[in-house]
Amino acid sequence: MASAVEITKLPDHQQVELAREGSAALARLLRNHPQQDRARVRMEDEDLILPRQALELLRHVLSEMAQGHGVSILPVHAELTTQQAADMLNVSRPHLIKLLEEGTIPFSKVGTHRRISLAHLMDYKRQRDEQGAAALQELADQAQELDLGY
Repeated sequence: MASAVEITKLPDHQQVELAREGSAALARLLRNHPQQDRARVRMEDEDLILPRQALELLRHVLSEMAQGHGVSILPVHAELTTQQAADMLNVSRPHLIKLLEEGTIPFSKVGTHRRISLAHLMDYKRQRDEQGAAALQELADQAQELDLGY
């Protein structure tokens, strides 16, 4: 797998509070300055210029930490093992392999091992989530039409 950044230790209460405050402040700054494509960050006596994408990513990381979650960051071009991909989809490895063999998710082989592009996996997950949301909306609409009180 390509280099990943993973913090396996969950944030403590103080870190959660700092992340909550930082996420809110950063979201406000990004919202109030939509045309800014970079920002200057000052630590001690040193200035650092960061691209907007890095700030948006940082806001997402802080938002997850504010909820007490650990965070992993993978480059989009990362290739995952079947177990890593199954874990990301929250499905069994045999079910994932079935999806691969059916052609539902593209993959490549390195020797005898299957590798799944993170981009392809996220495309599949997004489609699956959209289909699930559409099915749920259809059920809610039917419940409204039948006046089931939902």
